[in-house]
Amino acid sequence: MNNLVIAGKTYTSRLLIGTGKYKDFNETQMAVKTSGAEIITIAIRRTNIGQNANEPNLLDVLPPSKYTLLPNTAGCYTVDDAVRTLRLARELLNGHSLVKLEVLGDPKTLYPNVMETIKAAKILIKEGFQVMVYTSDDPIVAKQLEELGCVAVMPLASLIGSGMGILNPWNLQIIIENANIPVLVDAGVGTASDATIAMELGCDGVLMNTAIATSSNPVLMASAMRKAVESGREAYLAGRMAKKLYSANPSSPVNGVITSTEALTKKSANS
Repeated sequence: MNNLVIAGKTYTSRLLIGTGKYKDFNETQMAVKTSGAEIITIAIRRTNIGQNANEPNLLDVLPPSKYTLLPNTAGCYTVDDAVRTLRLARELLNGHSLVKLEVLGDPKTLYPNVMETIKAAKILIKEGFQVMVYTSDDPIVAKQLEELGCVAVMPLASLIGSGMGILNPWNLQIIIENANIPVLVDAGVGTASDATIAMELGCDGVLMNTAIATSSNPVLMASAMRKAVESGREAYLAGRMAKKLYSANPSSPVNGVITSTEALTKKSANS
């Protein structure tokens, strides 16, 4: 089974997870370890990675030597805020260039503002960032972001934190079919079956946070999500059977099976 490649680097895991909303850093560390994720997202505006010297540092439990860090712009609603946040992340992480861009439209739905996202992407790519970008499930916008030079597009399955799963699989399929860069579902995954469906559609990976962190047992859910992504990928590569309303082709052979009529005839002959 081929590996995931993003910005020229190869990963064995296709599950990416966030680091927010856990009860403490210890739970974060355990969930990340159990998930098998190699790429972890960090909300720079909400998580201390060294900017607050007197507070616990996430990098002490999830070191950059072990994980690929993916600073994101969660909570940013303007181009300026998003660009400024990722410039800070690059400074804090010694020139780190792989980032996740999201520019939100409003605080109620957290739906992406795609026009502002495109503007921010142009600036960041020009400055040498490798941009993985959160976007809507609009195939045209996804293609535009690819053509700008983004290294991965990350369409939502449903609204951030909603747990509603994949609401529009048809649009996702169009994005996947037209993309020449990785497509990863981002936002809306609620449980393991959602992750499996995303992978069965042909997504290259799944990013999630809330589904794991706010479950009753985050470490156990992280384990479930790991298996879900792996099984979905295997099913996609295997190729599912065609869907039929019904089929006259039984799974067991019928040659040599004695029918009721034949049985009665033999019984009469032997009487």
